[in-house]
Amino acid sequence: MQNYVTLQCPDCKEKNYTVIRNKKNNKEKLNIKKYCPRCKKHTVHKEIK
Repeated sequence: MQNYVTLQCPDCKEKNYTVIRNKKNNKEKLNIKKYCPRCKKHTVHKEIK
């Protein structure tokens, strides 16, 4: 039940990270605070399809 998901910066809309998420344990979408190289700051990256 593990899938790769892409994380996107909400400010610049760039797809920066790919992570593995277990859909069985985590029902809701991921929101992780990560560094955005384009914005040059830490932002809350959200999961996209």
